[in-house]
Amino acid sequence: MAAPAPVTRQVSGAAALVPAPSGPDSGQPLAAAVAELPVLDARGQRVPFGALFRERRAVVVFVRHFLCYICKEYVEDLAKIPRSFLQEANVTLIVIGQSSYHHIEPFCKLTGYSHEIYVDPEREIYKRLGMKRGEEIASSGDPAQQGGTLILGPGNNIHFIHRDRNRLDHKPINSVLQLVGVQHVNFTNRPSVIHV
Repeated sequence: MAAPAPVTRQVSGAAALVPAPSGPDSGQPLAAAVAELPVLDARGQRVPFGALFRERRAVVVFVRHFLCYICKEYVEDLAKIPRSFLQEANVTLIVIGQSSYHHIEPFCKLTGYSHEIYVDPEREIYKRLGMKRGEEIASSGDPAQQGGTLILGPGNNIHFIHRDRNRLDHKPINSVLQLVGVQHVNFTNRPSVIHV
């Protein structure tokens, strides 16, 4: 029996041109109080949120929770982004979940994700960034906050923000990568045909 088709799928064609970020959420400073809030790494060590992007630009993806199948598939796609693509553009990729730090390692093993990952178990950063409560239940038994994608740094600068409206509203990965100068990623398993 064939494996079930994924529920979400990244667009496999060339990314459409995305306009430069503009509007009220672009180029604004992140409140110092939010930058000082802690996230936890896989060992449970507290790290100030702002330290994650102080030195260079970062794509920060907030997922609803690690038990969300849609979030799992999205992070599986994020795992396919070659580290060399990010290094060439001097960009960091970060996932933040709203779970206990104990769930980070199993989630990374499940998804193949090897870039930076942290948790905001109190969901304080989610709330301060305006991510609303959703219909799903987090591993804590409380309603999970919706996720979102931000481009931050260097320093406490917000260059782009997308707040998910529902569990299927993740921003297409290649459109976000294009905004930070990371080359297009082919998310299909099919080899590209190159015409010469």
